[in-house]
Amino acid sequence: MTRVFISRDMASVALGADAVAEAFAQAGCEVVRTGSRGLFAIEPLVEVETGAERIAYGPVGPGDVEAVLNGSHANCIGPIEEHPFFSGQQRFTFARCGMIDPLSMADYAANGGWKGLDAADALSPQEVVEAVKVSGLRGRGGAGFPTGIKWQTVLDTPADEKFVVCNADEGDSGTFADRMLMEGDPFHLIEGMAIASYAVGARHGYIYVRSEYPFAVETMREAIARSVDRIAPFTLEVRVGAGSYVCGEETSLLESIEGKRGEVRVKPPLPAIEGLWDKPTVINNVLSLSAVPFILAEGPQAYADVGFGRSRGTMPIQIAGNVKNGGLYEVGFGLTLGELVNQIGGGTASGRPVRAVQVGGPLGAYFPPSMFHLPFDYEAFAEAGGLIGHAGITVFDDTVDMAKMARFAMEFCAVESCGKCTPCRIGSTRGTELIDRIVAKAPRTAGTVETLPQIRNARIAARTHDEEIELLRDLCDTMKHGSLCALGGFTPYPVLSALDHFPEDFGSTPALTETAE
Repeated sequence: MTRVFISRDMASVALGADAVAEAFAQAGCEVVRTGSRGLFAIEPLVEVETGAERIAYGPVGPGDVEAVLNGSHANCIGPIEEHPFFSGQQRFTFARCGMIDPLSMADYAANGGWKGLDAADALSPQEVVEAVKVSGLRGRGGAGFPTGIKWQTVLDTPADEKFVVCNADEGDSGTFADRMLMEGDPFHLIEGMAIASYAVGARHGYIYVRSEYPFAVETMREAIARSVDRIAPFTLEVRVGAGSYVCGEETSLLESIEGKRGEVRVKPPLPAIEGLWDKPTVINNVLSLSAVPFILAEGPQAYADVGFGRSRGTMPIQIAGNVKNGGLYEVGFGLTLGELVNQIGGGTASGRPVRAVQVGGPLGAYFPPSMFHLPFDYEAFAEAGGLIGHAGITVFDDTVDMAKMARFAMEFCAVESCGKCTPCRIGSTRGTELIDRIVAKAPRTAGTVETLPQIRNARIAARTHDEEIELLRDLCDTMKHGSLCALGGFTPYPVLSALDHFPEDFGSTPALTETAE
């Protein structure tokens, strides 16, 4: 019987993978449902087992069964590892995704699973923490805080109970790595959490998943049920969020798990000292915890040897938006932004020139092509006024209106704010109104000014276009430094970067900048 491998990843299913799988099953094939390989332009992807290798075809439709099985299909890729999108990747975290049945314990073990946990069990908790420190692993969710330091704090804090919490509330636009891993290799995340629990002395853990990920929730719950004996005495459960973006912030997430309204806590105390139910708590996201098994299995130096500057190891980069090759690309830090967008991403899907890319989700900065020389690195992006965040890259062509994108950032913050702090709650609303006024007052042709909306406050109506922009910058400074969490604190990144790099969309004269080669 011919064996074929077809993804059951949510994105693949949305593109018709279920119908393709049913067609191959009806043709008498043994169908193995896997995770996605990560390039959505070739989904639904079918891999046919032929001896020691698999031959890939994609995209494939339900009517293509005969052509695939006799090898005549026009979309024959060959071994998937030879495809240009995959041949340059360094898959530490996503090595098994797309290869195995996600819920097969046998498949997981046969492909290197549980080696990290076994290695950790042979060490003391402090030695495990030291290994994570030596690896240089930094949090893959936002600020890039060293993971080993966080674990050390929890280990050193005395308590009768400790917890490990996985932040899988992947709410950033253009990001999907957490979902892909939970759906395609769930035991990998479970193994990472089990290692963390041993390292800090926790007995129970939670995976907090956003409600929009039903496939991930179902897969994780089934994987936990199947791995109970393997990870004992550590126990795990899945908690499903209610759709609030701010619950991706670690303290709001803890409030939600405790059954409270998702509001940001004031820090200190840090969650590592007083976290879930006021107990010391490790909170890491999916990609951080899933990097740990490789570090323990292969040794921390093998991980630290990959990367750039202080950014060590690999990063699963998610390329989305107006781009030809949308998908997940895992590689060591250091590739330039231009290489990621133009070579790996293939440029825009529309065929028009790239005008801007946003890195780091809806609160990330916008970068023009003149900055495509930037290496993908925490420090380089911070110096350039941006952040890597969850490593989502969203591409826009030259039809984008950057004033509208800046307004969207303010409006998004206003809608998603938990309301606890004034700079975020009120500042974002005033910011939306302010951008509307800036666009309305912008000089147009022949020195005319677009008719303003009715403004009852004469002082506001009298402000000039340039004065409104100065006020917007001042508001952004207040939000950046006065907000309790990153929602209000990071909203200025897209607004200020749009103002700085695309002033013409706000009615200002562009500054002369040197174009990078």
